[in-house]
Amino acid sequence: MKKGGRGDAGTRGRSDAEIWSWVVHRVFPSRSHRVNSLEGTMKTYFILSAIGKDRPGIVADVSEVIYECGGNIEDSSMSLLRNHFTLLLLFSTEREEVNQKLSSGLKRLEWEKNLTVFYSPITLEEAHPKAKEQTDRFKITTSGVDHAGIVFKVCRLLADRGINIVDMGTRRVLSAESGTPLFEMDIDIQVPRSISEQGLREDLHHLANALMIDLVLKRISFSA
Repeated sequence: MKKGGRGDAGTRGRSDAEIWSWVVHRVFPSRSHRVNSLEGTMKTYFILSAIGKDRPGIVADVSEVIYECGGNIEDSSMSLLRNHFTLLLLFSTEREEVNQKLSSGLKRLEWEKNLTVFYSPITLEEAHPKAKEQTDRFKITTSGVDHAGIVFKVCRLLADRGINIVDMGTRRVLSAESGTPLFEMDIDIQVPRSISEQGLREDLHHLANALMIDLVLKRISFSA
């Protein structure tokens, strides 16, 4: 091969690693594409929820079915509410044609373990969503005499302003002094940076006065 000819035009002055990368992308472009897209094409993602009367073994029963289907649990959220236990989880599997086995296994849980189970396949984009807009995290804490409409009106205000709730918990407790029913609520929210923080604080302040509750809005962190 002549020095300076076509054979080394794309590799002159490059390291061995750079030359190999150039060869793979130029000579075997389809192979390079398959390697880069391998993870996205092989995995199937599912979202699953289950609820049942609390007892030891609910998580073990559900995760056993997922394991038998070659599934890997990636994210989960679980909670005990009075005497009912709920779980919500996202899992993935690289096995093909897994729907029938997964469906029969989960139906068996409903029959034998008295669980109500729902599952659905989701896309790669849904499993790993990209942020549409920069947001900041805040926490809303409320407390006051219990009455209907507190959750609805606070959440409606947030929804009307395009603010997303990412975590929420409520409690009904009795006042230690008078025995009056009190309602407490904690909400973690994502506030788009296009929304005025001062405007949001004023809106929540007016709503709290109308509902006759105490309400505090506290910044948790700045999102990237």
